[in-house]
Amino acid sequence: MRVDMNSDLGESYGVYTLGLDQEVLSHVTSANVACGWHAGDPLIMERTVQLCKAKGVAVGAHPSYPDLLGFGRRNMTITADEAKAYMLYQVGALKAFCQAADVPLQHVKLHGAFYNTACVDPKLASAVLDGIEALGYGVAIMALSGSVMVQQAKERQIPVIQEVFADRGYTAKGTLVPRSEPGAFVRDPQEALVRILQMVNEGTVVANTGETIPIVADSICVHGDNPEAVAFTKALREGLVGAGLEVTNFGGGRL
Repeated sequence: MRVDMNSDLGESYGVYTLGLDQEVLSHVTSANVACGWHAGDPLIMERTVQLCKAKGVAVGAHPSYPDLLGFGRRNMTITADEAKAYMLYQVGALKAFCQAADVPLQHVKLHGAFYNTACVDPKLASAVLDGIEALGYGVAIMALSGSVMVQQAKERQIPVIQEVFADRGYTAKGTLVPRSEPGAFVRDPQEALVRILQMVNEGTVVANTGETIPIVADSICVHGDNPEAVAFTKALREGLVGAGLEVTNFGGGRL
């Protein structure tokens, strides 16, 4: 069995450095590169794509609401036309850096509040997918397993990567436990490994209510914005390989 590991990267801005991108890229197989609206800038986007190429890590675009001050984590009310345009603007920018580096753009994964809302709001999900289709690149959408976004993408025959989170808790509805609530985070790498192996091998996860719910784990999201998180990511990958899983991205026609 095979599974991808992804991480959000390129989230520095100007003179401000956030994350340990080079270290994380040694352990993941796909990267979600910030497109400038919650983090990232042209030089950082270019450098991150080049780092991914050097490490053999697949590149994905990581667009956000226009919320640099709030790191894209604040909710915004936007129209369908705005959502579609946001996709064209941000993903198109990253695609240019991919073309310059001669690397394919594998997927698009929304960031923060944009991601969370589009996974449950059919109108916003539809507008986002309109933007992806208008780009005409044939890239996949990476979205929360079982979400509205996944369902709509499948109906449109857009390639889908269903994502799970190694370090986050789940509600009985399959959504992530809000960061402000108990059970939002899984900090023990061994506990995370057990949960991920259940997701990959059995297609289920235990929610914060104690219920066992279905889930599809095509790609595992991990975070690496501090040394402990990098060690967590390294331990998780080693555990997956030790359990007999092939950790790889979606090159070679997997989608």
